Amino acid sequence: MNVLRSLLKWRKALLLVPVTLAALASSPVFAQPEMIIREAPPPMRMEPMPGPRAGYAWDRGHWRWEGRGYVWMPGHWQPVRHRGARWEPGHWQARGPNWYWIEGHWVR
Repeated sequence: MNVLRSLLKWRKALLLVPVTLAALASSPVFAQPEMIIREAPPPMRMEPMPGPRAGYAWDRGHWRWEGRGYVWMPGHWQPVRHRGARWEPGHWQARGPNWYWIEGHWVR
């Protein structure tokens, strides 16, 4: 009987694990912290765009802020997630004296 009680007690705790993991995994992508920088990014680098690749969209390189300055992030392939959608690359946007990073996203 003691074994049965301990199993029932652990069952409740074990049920919480998948629920917690599901909640963490379902966090929205757009809930990323907003990045505001006072220093304008350097000019874009010209990098060759590779030929088309089925099931992927090319995400061009961009400057990323690393706390004390900008660091170049080379382009990479984004897996297509929505049929008929196009990839809108991330970019820096000036608003007054500040620069805001707008994340890349899929547009339908």
